[in-house]
Amino acid sequence: MIELQDIGPDDWKLWRELRLAALADAPSAFGSVHADWVEAPEERWRERLTLPGCYQVIASLDGTAVGMAGGLPADEPGAAELVSMWIAPDGRGQGVGDALMAAIEDWARDTGAQELVLAVAEGNEPARGLYLRNGFADAGTPGNLMPDGVRMEFWMRKQL
Repeated sequence: MIELQDIGPDDWKLWRELRLAALADAPSAFGSVHADWVEAPEERWRERLTLPGCYQVIASLDGTAVGMAGGLPADEPGAAELVSMWIAPDGRGQGVGDALMAAIEDWARDTGAQELVLAVAEGNEPARGLYLRNGFADAGTPGNLMPDGVRMEFWMRKQL
């Protein structure tokens, strides 16, 4: 059974564990790299979980944390952004991604957002497939250059 837990700054150790696992497991999927976070002090972890208007959720299977996702207010009015989504190998194919996305969508609606946006790294087809299956569409606009200096991220959007 999938259990979801909203987390905040006091849960920084759990989020740190998942975030470092995500950056190690899928280094090409994120705009951050493991080396930028591995030695980060507690304050940096707590600060990330206290960004104004942010929301962070953890997914567990049978009591083991296997996924995470976050939401942030987007730069454009009426939009929220899905960030930091990751599912551990043990949680993949079991509905964890769908549950995390539903939680972020509920949060976004509760904030008054009419649109949810996200950036997915070029070549990350499993994530892109999850997003398409959950009603996102390619926006046709590139995002930032990835840390490897070669690949780009691309924006996807979903009307809420």
